[in-house]
Amino acid sequence: MGSRAPIVLKSALLALFFIGAVPAAATLALAQQPVQFSSEPLTIATAKGATQAFTVELAISEDQREYGLMFRKAMPEDHGMLFVFEKARNVMMWMENTPLPLDMLFLSAGGTITHIQENAVPYSKAIINSGGPVKYVIELNGGVARKLGLSVGDKVSSATIAKG
Repeated sequence: MGSRAPIVLKSALLALFFIGAVPAAATLALAQQPVQFSSEPLTIATAKGATQAFTVELAISEDQREYGLMFRKAMPEDHGMLFVFEKARNVMMWMENTPLPLDMLFLSAGGTITHIQENAVPYSKAIINSGGPVKYVIELNGGVARKLGLSVGDKVSSATIAKG
């Protein structure tokens, strides 16, 4: 009477290999098929009267919003991404597959900053909540919000935000 333990162990190890390989394969497929984004100028006006100009890529479609800044290893300091939602709602973001630390600015439908999440941790699956209904989220390089003195109540303007 032979032992079946080696066969069971090999089967279990093989199953674990494939379970781990599926997410890795899906991640690789995402990285190899990047989503295309258009861009536009965007301005942030602080309560202190300063203004800062950015060029933002627009994440409007569901595919664009899901892909976001994943796999980006660098981004100019005056660039970012504007996530556009159909209507104001509670938004949850995360940093999976995103190697850059990011600041997230959550905006009302009128373009007012309602919440700021500074230095979101690269690759984290932790949920970052908007803290209330928002129509837009801007992702900038980590540390930019503090460096520029951005705060809740500051106003953001762009052609997309003006369209509502």
